Amino acid sequence: MRVAAAAGFQAVEVAFPYENDPGELARLSKSLGLQMVLINTPPGNPEKAEMGLGALPGRQADFRSGLELAVKYSKELGCKRIHIMAGRVPADTVRAAVHNEMEHTFIENLKYAADFLSKEGITGLVEPINNRISDPRYFLNSPHQDHIQIAQVPSRNEPDSPGEVNYFYIFSLLEELGYKGFIGCEYAPNGDTVGGLGWLRSYWKNHKGNDA
Repeated sequence: MRVAAAAGFQAVEVAFPYENDPGELARLSKSLGLQMVLINTPPGNPEKAEMGLGALPGRQADFRSGLELAVKYSKELGCKRIHIMAGRVPADTVRAAVHNEMEHTFIENLKYAADFLSKEGITGLVEPINNRISDPRYFLNSPHQDHIQIAQVPSRNEPDSPGEVNYFYIFSLLEELGYKGFIGCEYAPNGDTVGGLGWLRSYWKNHKGNDA
């Protein structure tokens, strides 16, 4: 968070804040002038690498308690968005064989979450993950319009690194379309994280009149 603020960012995502005291995180973000814009629901059992509980049959009670914890953190952090993690297809099963049951569970949990979060004034988000490259076992793998996160294709490095996507064009297009949400930088830097932010400073200078 300190590095993000020093680099000029005004908002941050913290995927899993649960090892930190929410009050301490809130005080830190306030002192840095950062807005917390997104956290994830708890990832589940780390030994099983579940990556969320939303679509896992038989884990509904754990999903709900995890959602309550995420809301607790969100309220203290002033964060209005929670990514509801779907979870992975169990390693010893075939996706097609369990798809219907997992889909039913995910819909059930999303309905519960939508009602619960609406009462708290928090928006729930879903994030499909590329099932060929990034996470082959992640349940939710079809594209939908949502909170935007970026990485170059196929390297998953900085958006100005060699690849298939012209992100400067996409940024400009999003502005033209009136997109008011946040764009999360979910990429793996080629080298030093801050040193690789030249693309951001260049964009601010050329499109925002901001050379910070």
